Amino acid sequence: MTDAARNFIAGEWVAAGDAAPDINPSNTNDVVGLYPRAGAADAERAIAAARAAFPGWSRSTPQERYEILKRISDEILARKDEIGRMLSREEGKTLPEGVGETVRAGQIFAFFAGECLRLSGEIVPSVRPGVGVEMTREAVGVVGLITPWNFPVAIPAWKIAPALAYGNCVVFKPADLVPGTAHLLGEIIAKAGLPAGVFNMVMGRGSVVGETLLRSPGIDAISFTGSVSTGRRVAAAAIEASPMKKIQLEMGGKNPLVVLDDADLKIAVECAVNGAFFSTGQRCTASSRLIVTEGIHDRFVEAVAERLKGLVVDDALKAGTHIGPVVDQSQLDQNLKYVAIAKDEGARLVIGGDRLNRETPGFYMAPALFADVDNRMRVAREEIFGPVGVVIRAKGYDEALAIANDTEFGLSSGICTTSLKHAQHFKRNAEAGMVMVNLPTAGVDYHVPFGGRKGSSYGPREQGAYAKEFYTTVKTSYTLA
Repeated sequence: MTDAARNFIAGEWVAAGDAAPDINPSNTNDVVGLYPRAGAADAERAIAAARAAFPGWSRSTPQERYEILKRISDEILARKDEIGRMLSREEGKTLPEGVGETVRAGQIFAFFAGECLRLSGEIVPSVRPGVGVEMTREAVGVVGLITPWNFPVAIPAWKIAPALAYGNCVVFKPADLVPGTAHLLGEIIAKAGLPAGVFNMVMGRGSVVGETLLRSPGIDAISFTGSVSTGRRVAAAAIEASPMKKIQLEMGGKNPLVVLDDADLKIAVECAVNGAFFSTGQRCTASSRLIVTEGIHDRFVEAVAERLKGLVVDDALKAGTHIGPVVDQSQLDQNLKYVAIAKDEGARLVIGGDRLNRETPGFYMAPALFADVDNRMRVAREEIFGPVGVVIRAKGYDEALAIANDTEFGLSSGICTTSLKHAQHFKRNAEAGMVMVNLPTAGVDYHVPFGGRKGSSYGPREQGAYAKEFYTTVKTSYTLA
């Protein structure tokens, strides 16, 4: 395994006993590199290193943590083209999307560098005379971070940065589909000046590394982003563990975009196409359901279909590509399965939905748009995680809102309208953690909370100042004067 990349444990780059190839989904003949598949013993060593480093790091000064996170931010931004290219090469996002995501990761580390200096507590009078009361925040401990493949640098950034900012030690398990981007991020963090053991990166299968994190008594908290089914297993394991672990789960979405008769058609089309199909639909915030009222329905479907005809599906690294491949064969098979399901259920395929061949062998798919969809159909209920959009007709605003909320998920929800009345009502009554007005359901800022309701999220919000709710614990101290 001498040619394989290595894990980072206890301040050193450590070889694993096994490795696996990282395949470019735009060109399956292109092997990006060999990356480690760690065993349980590797994960246990990382946990032990983090435990040993925690007492010192949790009592480090805000200035020390600020300077380290700022160095990480600066290095990510300086290497944005290199990292962005790696991201697009191994995940399949277009190069502008890959570079853009990398810039966001740098911005996240810069934000949390500032948070190191902004963490505060409270002093309040006691109800008892002569007693002082202080509320302070302390680091949770050693956190296991399990990240998905669809945002290989942004999601790791918005977990690692607050964990370090608030004085926690980290064991990072990236998705094994996108190890190259994680490795570049790990290299940057490894040389930023952290004490040995504060940051550890262990690559490998979730069934091995992830399970070890869940079982180990050395892990105090788990932050997980991934599927609902896996999230449920993470939650159950964390609760059954001894001691119980604090958990933060970000899972799926079946996000509605409501388009009302009074919407600006051009804006509505751009919101729908961006939200449903860009990033190959591989976003938990994607506009999975396009709920359109009768007066604009036919014009909207025609305009979206026309817009899709002009999109270029090709190699993610090629100039002019709008949509790259899906991430791997398994995801492509799942997408095509749902296209067949939609047809069987009686939905009308307006455009797309077939596998595409390009100059290089890859996992290419024409974005699919279905009309005549009922919200009870599987394609309207289950997360597909691919470039498949379904249009559901609604009689008016009230029915559209009811359909939008009729889902087990509640991550992101959007509306396109020129009516202030409907926009305000929708913001208040949409059952989602994030609401967009005349904007795509996918696309959020890094300095504000991210998260949802119902089956989409569990535990405290991610990102922004709200991240401290997960990465810190509150202590109340009483002193007799």
